[in-house]
Amino acid sequence: MDRKLTDLWVGLFVIAGFAALLVLALKAGNLLSFNFSETYQVLAKFDNIGGLKVRAPVKSAGVVVGRVASVGFDDQTYEAVVTLAMDRRYGFPKDSSAKILTSGLLGEQYIGLEPGGDSAKLAEGAKIKSTQSAIVLESLISQFLFSKAAEGKTDSKAADGAAPAGTGIAAPPSLGAPAGSGKADGKSESKASMTSNNNKDSK
Repeated sequence: MDRKLTDLWVGLFVIAGFAALLVLALKAGNLLSFNFSETYQVLAKFDNIGGLKVRAPVKSAGVVVGRVASVGFDDQTYEAVVTLAMDRRYGFPKDSSAKILTSGLLGEQYIGLEPGGDSAKLAEGAKIKSTQSAIVLESLISQFLFSKAAEGKTDSKAADGAAPAGTGIAAPPSLGAPAGSGKADGKSESKASMTSNNNKDSK
């Protein structure tokens, strides 16, 4: 009896483990949340979609208003074409903008919709003209390292071009009166005064 009860508990734990793995797999593939409401499809083109996946959420003000239906490539414009399955309960102006965002620093990527001000609404097959591509972390890091390397080269060139301290050439003396001229003038003046005094005494 005890053995059968133990086997039963072991079986229940195994089933619970498989169920948890299934939930994680569905969540990783964005298949956990099923939406059976009616949708309409709109298109958006991006230069770079990063790690955007099918079934990724489309959010506006933090609320899920649709899903990514498909991801393709336009060989004429060399852009990524993303088809969005929007919930018919939510209508957006025709001049709305779409950008690819990331949940947290290394979270999943999703599409954020910013409503415009046009009175006309997006309809089936409409195209979102204003888009912003995903920010690739690797590109940001490489640009940062490249700029730092360029700054280091500039600083080294500036240090090499500067003259060492103490090697400057002294400026030539000014073209004024020669040194000692003041003393000579004083001596001549004293001699002239003595001569004048002697002449007065002789008189």
